[in-house]
Amino acid sequence: MNRQTLADAIRDAALLRGSFTLRSGRTSSYYLDKYLFTTRPDLLAPIGEILAERVRAMGGADRLAGAELGGVPLATAAGLATGLPFVLVRNKKKDYGTSKQLEGRLNEGDTVILLEDVATSGGQAAEAVQTLRDAGATVIGVIAVIDRQEGARATVEATGVKFDALFTKADLGVNE
Repeated sequence: MNRQTLADAIRDAALLRGSFTLRSGRTSSYYLDKYLFTTRPDLLAPIGEILAERVRAMGGADRLAGAELGGVPLATAAGLATGLPFVLVRNKKKDYGTSKQLEGRLNEGDTVILLEDVATSGGQAAEAVQTLRDAGATVIGVIAVIDRQEGARATVEATGVKFDALFTKADLGVNE
């Protein structure tokens, strides 16, 4: 599947119109429902391959990370495509069992690339970067599947890590 065909397929699968409140609290006339593309193997497999290309291009990663919940299938797909192990970042520590905020093995000093689904303000990615750093990782970058072009790049880069996106809302042909 070529890049434009994949962009069109993601848009056709995931673009919803209406009135939506985003994680940032802002209201939007459209929503890109990550679950409508990450739960489809015909879309997730090529996304995983492109993520793997971008991970290799960014270079230096020992491990990948995906934030709960949308980053889980992305980390899995990219992990399978790269052979890199990954960790999952919970929004908060669980209050039972092992009481972890990170699932999987993260070693002190591991270099990590965080995979994000749809980046809007970049707040969740910045929080996940800090969680990984607090656990001893060196985070070198964040790669989003879609950048809504609403500040995520600036927020992520302000944390001192690289930001990349497979597609922007413009690539998908999405207008407010």
